[in-house]
Amino acid sequence: MGAKAEKKVFVDLARIHVKAGDGGRGIVSFRREKYVPRGGPDGGDGGRGGDVILVGDRNLRTLLDFRYNRHFRAENGQEGRGGRQTGRSGRPLYIKVPLGTVVYDDITGEKLGEILHHGQKLVVARGGRGGRGNARFATPENRAPRYAEPGEPGEERYLRLELKLLADVGIIGFPNAGKSTLLRTLTGAEARVADYPFTTLVPNLGMVQDPEDFLRFAVVDIPGIIEGAHEGRGLGLDFLRHIERTRLLLFLLDGAAGNLENQYHKLKAELAAYNPELLERPRVVAINKVDLLPTRPPFDPGEPVPVHWISALT
Repeated sequence: MGAKAEKKVFVDLARIHVKAGDGGRGIVSFRREKYVPRGGPDGGDGGRGGDVILVGDRNLRTLLDFRYNRHFRAENGQEGRGGRQTGRSGRPLYIKVPLGTVVYDDITGEKLGEILHHGQKLVVARGGRGGRGNARFATPENRAPRYAEPGEPGEERYLRLELKLLADVGIIGFPNAGKSTLLRTLTGAEARVADYPFTTLVPNLGMVQDPEDFLRFAVVDIPGIIEGAHEGRGLGLDFLRHIERTRLLLFLLDGAAGNLENQYHKLKAELAAYNPELLERPRVVAINKVDLLPTRPPFDPGEPVPVHWISALT
């Protein structure tokens, strides 16, 4: 029972340590050959260390795995061999991450890249170059060099991973507006529903599918926004970033709470304070809980935006 519940834990921020493989050392070796000093140098180069590579996986929805495993190291390159043989390169280490993962250097804050597509790869630490064997240093003046290079160390980094869910539609609204109910009705997702505020503590993702119309798109339900969410109040700041990936915003208003214009403009103000570019995206307004209203109250959004009256429950 505990293991089953653990699988539902949503983690959208993780810090990990990665270390690429060190390059193998070159070696000092001499072949046996008559009239050649010390038989002639034939020490081979060391192999290159393995890279650390992040790979997008559409089957992952959270960064939960990195809560328990935070240190990753690729294989070192092997040392060279006699007969000018190069050592085997270290195997790269592939780390699967969910789509929408943004990768930062946790020390410098530099953005290293983001994973948006299944199978997309991002090298976050490069393996060290293998050292040169003594065969590389032979010259007419020094035909029997007795030295070789060590391998270079692989890159080492502390990374910060931030997950921004990829979805076509983002449902935003105040607590208890019915966002999770609407998501369950549209997609069948197992979103938590109750008759009190803040039942949604993490973003929920669902897929709308209609085989007859070949319709398929992703919907994300963002935890309830309150005034000051962009300043860290409530849960908004932790999860507002997930709507940055959406293509369309669905403003869900609580018809039973009244003052619809005030709800709409407060939500817009919070989005504008967090990221003004969000208001440049297409949006739709849905007024929920019409099954509780004797008549539809007037609503003027003050701008040309599609408005739909719905009951997510019925």
